[in-house]
Amino acid sequence: MTRTDPIHQIRYAVRHPNRIVPHFRRLARDTWLRLRTTDHVSYYRAVMKSDTARNPEAAVGSKSHDRWLALGKMQFDYLVGHGLRPDHRMLEIGCGNLRAGRLFIDYLDAGGYYGLDISPDILIAAQHTLAQYGLRDKLPHLTPVRDLKFEFLPDASFDVVHAHSVFSHSPLHVIEECFAHVGRVMRPGGWFDFTFDRTEGREHQVLREDFYYRTETLLDLAAKHGLAARFMEDWEKLPHKQSKIRITLP
Repeated sequence: MTRTDPIHQIRYAVRHPNRIVPHFRRLARDTWLRLRTTDHVSYYRAVMKSDTARNPEAAVGSKSHDRWLALGKMQFDYLVGHGLRPDHRMLEIGCGNLRAGRLFIDYLDAGGYYGLDISPDILIAAQHTLAQYGLRDKLPHLTPVRDLKFEFLPDASFDVVHAHSVFSHSPLHVIEECFAHVGRVMRPGGWFDFTFDRTEGREHQVLREDFYYRTETLLDLAAKHGLAARFMEDWEKLPHKQSKIRITLP
């Protein structure tokens, strides 16, 4: 049974009555945006515009400021624990309002952080985060994009690529586009970590915002593009609902 099954939805509503009204608001917004957009990037850019206008921290999936801080630190600690160094160059896909990015920027040498996002609105919020945390002198790069082809970035530029809560909101063709191009911008010995919403059953989506994939689907897709990928078991021990895969160059 998936989240799109009527029986699951009824049971969920009974257990969480306070979430019924927010769900119908999302459903109404989804219907409106489907009529106004023709592709996923335009659709989700509009979703982020709407969410960011209300609360930038909630727009990136944090229900409170404390949770925003905790999720950022969890991502930071994990990568540092796996070998991220100050002299590394890092590309963060879907950097949002720098929930984790502010920690990476502070840790890395000046100019070592590149953040991309499809939402200009959340990048404006990211600029505020830079000012708030006194990170201007670290000269981070924040760039809006419409795709994940990385055409403007030079070859072998990054030691670490990171995408947290990006593929959980992406249809498979967007993920494949990333896999087709990310290897070009990675340095030998580098790695690409991404999280995803994992399902053991049928792959599905909720509205056009949340996508659930089997691990094998993403491992096979990476292999199709000549990338080595493995499921990160140690990430499963952390307090987060998503799973993580690491990609390296063979």
